[in-house]
Amino acid sequence: MDTPKVFESEYRFCLLLWDNEPIKSGDLAKLCAKKLDWKKSTTYTVIKRLTERGVIRSENSVVTSLVSKEEVQCAESRDFIDRTFGGSLPGFIAAFTSKQQLSPAEIAEIRRMIDSYGSNEADEGA
Repeated sequence: MDTPKVFESEYRFCLLLWDNEPIKSGDLAKLCAKKLDWKKSTTYTVIKRLTERGVIRSENSVVTSLVSKEEVQCAESRDFIDRTFGGSLPGFIAAFTSKQQLSPAEIAEIRRMIDSYGSNEADEGA
């Protein structure tokens, strides 16, 4: 199943939810008023919209997520790379690193990720 689309303002809402779930909808509305400067009606509209799209669940006035932060980030990253770089991860990395210096620690972490991915593929092929 594809991860449902989460738009920018909804993502900020989800960040609050992920950090505080499960949470009563009234408490969530107060939190959104404080952190996002939203009216109560805005929060309830977003709850309804995200519930309809299968991103969150609201039962008995308690709101929980159905999609994790990592799932949303992965889907958004893939969508961005598909839309902007024709699906080319190397194209994205080339564009990103052409104007941005990576620290030795970042380079080492990226190498570890690639090496780990390579060993996972080798395990699956065996």
